[in-house]
Amino acid sequence: MRQKVPKRAPRSLPDTAFDELFAAMRYDRDRALLAFYVSSGARPSELLGLTNRLVDPENQTIGVIRKGTKALQHVPASPDAFVWLRLYRRDLPALCLRRSAPVFWTLRRRLRPLEYDAARAVLLRAQEALGTDWSLHDLRHTALMRMSQDLNLVEVRDIAGHGSLRSTEPYLQPRQEEVLAHVREHFERLRDPQRRHDAQPHLPSSVLGYDAEDMLELFGGVR
Repeated sequence: MRQKVPKRAPRSLPDTAFDELFAAMRYDRDRALLAFYVSSGARPSELLGLTNRLVDPENQTIGVIRKGTKALQHVPASPDAFVWLRLYRRDLPALCLRRSAPVFWTLRRRLRPLEYDAARAVLLRAQEALGTDWSLHDLRHTALMRMSQDLNLVEVRDIAGHGSLRSTEPYLQPRQEEVLAHVREHFERLRDPQRRHDAQPHLPSSVLGYDAEDMLELFGGVR
């Protein structure tokens, strides 16, 4: 007889939290990494495995090797992500720009491909002053949550690389912060009669099939 607990939205960053995190990034590499995570929806390991030959600025896509199937899939990313990537690449040696070379490298000499633990450490250091604990996977959730507001479920599933729609459905759930904000607005409207009145839909008389001048003549009112 135990009631099922409703599924909540995956943990993701509100826009203000992401802006604060992005502002805390000190290097163009980290800004590019963050921008790709939050726009492509790629898994942390998939993005860190990106090579130069799989970056297509002209079509605004990157090619990622899917974690489960090991299949290559091209996914879109934001124009901002490619801008930050270009800025990051300015100071890289020619060895790091070879087509077969990884895109993201450590900043300290001797240069090595950036791995998961190092990328995670970058994120944690940036958050020390913010007092937050967002993870790399939260950035993927953020991207998919944003996409679900404009794309249909099948499109989000395809970009996410999910095997079934059931794995994608949780991204249709609103964030708890959004629900609480809407409820507060609801309470404010109840307290303010004018706002409650303004929130009601006003259909013009022409929509109802009556001439506006006739309605004023019949019922009176302010022109």
